[in-house]
Amino acid sequence: MMSVLEINNLYVRYGQDTDINAVHNVSLGLNSGECIGIIGESGSGKTTLAMSIMGLLENCAQVSGSICFEGRELIALSGQERDSYRWKRIAVAFQNSLDVLNPVISIGDQIGECLIRHLEMEKKEARARTENLIRMVGLDPSLAAAYPHQLSGGMRQRILIAMALSCDPDVLIVDEPTTSLDSVSKQEMVRLLLDLQQEKGFAMLVISHELPVIAAMTSRILVMYTGNVVEQGNTKDILHDPRHPYTRGLIYSSPSIHPYRDMWGIPGEIQITHEQQCPFYSRCNQRIEECLREHPVLEEVGEQRQVACLRGGIVTLLAGSGIEKAYHTKNRRVKACLDCNIEIKAGEVAALIGESGSGKTTLAGILSGIMDADSGEVYFEGRKVTGNSETAKPEGIQIVFQDPVSATNEHLTVREIVQEPLDILKKGERAERLQAVRTALGQVQLPYDDVFMRRRGHTLSGGQRQRVAIARALVMNPKLMIADEISSMLDPSNAANLLRLLKGLQNIRGFSMLYITHDIFLARKIADKVYVMRQGRIIEQGAASKVFDHPQEEYTRLLLGSATV
Repeated sequence: MMSVLEINNLYVRYGQDTDINAVHNVSLGLNSGECIGIIGESGSGKTTLAMSIMGLLENCAQVSGSICFEGRELIALSGQERDSYRWKRIAVAFQNSLDVLNPVISIGDQIGECLIRHLEMEKKEARARTENLIRMVGLDPSLAAAYPHQLSGGMRQRILIAMALSCDPDVLIVDEPTTSLDSVSKQEMVRLLLDLQQEKGFAMLVISHELPVIAAMTSRILVMYTGNVVEQGNTKDILHDPRHPYTRGLIYSSPSIHPYRDMWGIPGEIQITHEQQCPFYSRCNQRIEECLREHPVLEEVGEQRQVACLRGGIVTLLAGSGIEKAYHTKNRRVKACLDCNIEIKAGEVAALIGESGSGKTTLAGILSGIMDADSGEVYFEGRKVTGNSETAKPEGIQIVFQDPVSATNEHLTVREIVQEPLDILKKGERAERLQAVRTALGQVQLPYDDVFMRRRGHTLSGGQRQRVAIARALVMNPKLMIADEISSMLDPSNAANLLRLLKGLQNIRGFSMLYITHDIFLARKIADKVYVMRQGRIIEQGAASKVFDHPQEEYTRLLLGSATV
């Protein structure tokens, strides 16, 4: 397929005295008739990229690299030469229609102006063409006499599309075409653009933060962050299996893709970094020291898939394979785990669900290393888990048990309970340990004054003791937390508060979590991935939305059905 627009090593820098690039080394090929999506948070460089393609940054930014249209280099052209490509060959429909449209000129005159200027039409011919264009976008031609403020947001957006297509361009750039529209108008706008593309045959770049729009319209996606492309590939592949932590954060923040979950955005704010480090470093949950010293470039991670990450994309934190465990009683042998395989990625929340007695807690014990398997292996960050090799050190694995009463010594003070792991490891000075305890208690929303920290475990409520147990795990700064039925002994209000708190901490601190439960509704609220266990076997697994919405196993359907009773 012929490439109509080819961008290579594009840089855009605003101002003369800055070394910060609004667009950093972006390359993109757009084929004739193709539709590519560009996604990213506000400030990621999407609109700057569009404006540089249109040649609208000549007086306010430094643009370098290559933008070729049908083999012709555009950046080197003079302003007059560039005008011959704007609107006639490449057109753009910006967002914020009230800002783009002139409030004191009628709709018809504004569209007609494009036709007269770029196609040198006579006024009569331009007027007839204008009416046809307005009709083409599904509006009544009589609206040509109206002014922008007299139209609804959806109507104004359609007028911008009509203006952009007035000269029959080969490439159409649409910037947030559905922003501020109601759901019906969004669907109509998507359908309109797709119908027009099929009819006219133009290529299209769609800039949007609305993922359902991107999913419906595009075949490929570029994911941008602070001017950098951090991931690109086929739309379906990226939306179903993001490989970059930033891409995953964008997708998981979308309520349309995860309708049952609480909304959690990407923690932290965009920070401008120097070119010698990863731009996503400050917000990444799998960063390493190397990320401070090297700027990642896009590399192949699969067929038609590229990711800019020094670790090759989202890493697998914990992997268990072929895990088997049996308990021997006087009269029989009970198989608790049968050929169990499980993976948890960095920053991921996996839910392990199943009936009581299905083997969930046994599997958790083996994964953490506190229990030996009869066969199989567990690896954490590539290291084999043996005994307490990962639970007895910072940035390893911590497990929070179902019963906080039996899991913590009721005769110790709150401070002693939380600080005990640090004391055992002799980590830090006394003052540093105390500060770590205060910080952890504050994070689980418990008092951290001396009075509370002197209270004994047996004086606390069940909810308080469970929070203390979580604080005890947090002081070790774990990369993986295993939470085993931690809310099952609490009343619904305390359980809801605890789970929301824990998910919030996981989102902010970036640790991975294996959440073990028989409560389907709780799992649906927090899980990215689901494993379904029955009689010692993992019988179904996959993305939470897929397992909950389209279960493949009869037992999973039974669990989901019983949860609604």
